[in-house]
Amino acid sequence: MSDDGGRLTHLAASGEAHMVDVGQKNETVRTAIASATVTMEPRTLQTILAGDAKKGDVIGTARIAGIMAAKRTHELIPLCHPLLLTKVTVEIEPDETLPGLRIQATASLTGRTGVEMEALTAASVTALTIYDMAKAVDKAMSIGDIALIEKTGGKSGDWRRAAN
Repeated sequence: MSDDGGRLTHLAASGEAHMVDVGQKNETVRTAIASATVTMEPRTLQTILAGDAKKGDVIGTARIAGIMAAKRTHELIPLCHPLLLTKVTVEIEPDETLPGLRIQATASLTGRTGVEMEALTAASVTALTIYDMAKAVDKAMSIGDIALIEKTGGKSGDWRRAAN
């Protein structure tokens, strides 16, 4: 991560990786929003929306998986701090133009470090769970467009992805 004048903050001067000391940072309200898509055959989307997937409620299960993943990001991504998240939401909306599902994950807290990785992890694991639960119907599904949409708070301030 680079938020220090272009310098990678997770690398020591000698090049080895280390966890950044955030102890002296100010606590601020921090929020991050990330997104992902799962593209699939139209019949797969209809199966999911009808609740007819053999493994059960695809959207509900994927939402829970994304929330759980955000809470465990520090166990999955090296050098991430364990965070006391105050809010995680996962929204999953059908999009027949894909065709498929659009995912938006939001993570928030009041703390000393950002929640971008938690939002990105939530969006990613949500997409992976959708794939897992519907792969019996459509192994050709594709996961894509995983991206940070915006983040607020912290020393570097607010940021928003430019519209395409």
